[in-house]
Amino acid sequence: MVTTVHHVFHNSVVILALRLGVLLLLLPATLVVGYVELKVMAHMQHRLGPMYAGRYHGWAQTLADGLKFIQKEDIMAAATDRAVFSMVPYITMLGSSLTFVVIPFSRHGVIANLDVGLFYALAVSSIGVIGVLAAGWSSANKYSLMGGLRGAGQLIAYELPLVLAAAAVAMQAGSLSLVSIVEAQRYVPFAIWAQPVGFFIFVAAATAEVTRTPFDMPVAEAEIITGAFTEYSAMKFAFGLFAAEYIAMIGMSALAATLFLGGYVPLFPFLTFIPGPIWFLLKTGLVIFLLIWIRWTFPRLREDQLQRFAWKVLIPLSLVNIFVTGALKLAKLI
Repeated sequence: MVTTVHHVFHNSVVILALRLGVLLLLLPATLVVGYVELKVMAHMQHRLGPMYAGRYHGWAQTLADGLKFIQKEDIMAAATDRAVFSMVPYITMLGSSLTFVVIPFSRHGVIANLDVGLFYALAVSSIGVIGVLAAGWSSANKYSLMGGLRGAGQLIAYELPLVLAAAAVAMQAGSLSLVSIVEAQRYVPFAIWAQPVGFFIFVAAATAEVTRTPFDMPVAEAEIITGAFTEYSAMKFAFGLFAAEYIAMIGMSALAATLFLGGYVPLFPFLTFIPGPIWFLLKTGLVIFLLIWIRWTFPRLREDQLQRFAWKVLIPLSLVNIFVTGALKLAKLI
């Protein structure tokens, strides 16, 4: 039985279908993660959450929200740069979607196993900064522009600890290939051995990169009316903000699971009968749950607190983490 399951997941046709499915299922996955967040948030607050849409426990709530956005009018101000304004939703979703090109969900189940896969993933994930700036500038609204600059400032600040935490993982694994990094965790995940601090830094920086509470000041609804996206409505708002946020959240969670939790590698040798893609989904789901938990636990930071945490806490800590990783590597302890 075990041999049969692994044979199926090594079949070239199945691998091709999985590769295509990863990209095609991104949008439906945002609906699923959005529904999970609504239910988890509700239970954390001793509520039931969505119960009526779709009848059974409100399973169609996010689908109903999507239909609501389709029915809304798409409005653009007269002074808006229409071409750039309309491109923003595609730009914000592009970087997060391209991350999945190099993330392996099994030993051979990766769309492109690049030797510099980690470098590629971190590079394309930063495309969202361009989208935020373009949204603020093209809206012909000074408040949107200030929101865009504020958002870009946060994303640039938190990319540094994100990259430094990932660099420590690359040092320990001795490779920039995400498949090689996963294979280096055959015996124990990096989050347990040598990189627990790196995992903390990466999760904190990833939370800020996807602008989720407590780092959601750039799109704070009550304070600055969703920042750079003030002028967006209908499907542009749905794709440019909500869908892009959840795709980025899934992408960062998948990258964290790959770098620190062993990706598709079983947690224990006696559980090898469970296919790699299942392990990958379970670990990615664990990080997604952690991000949801953080969002509904901590209050929003002020802008000065947000920048101070990046420059005075995370970046120095990530540099110390790299130094310790290098020392352990030279001592051949990792």
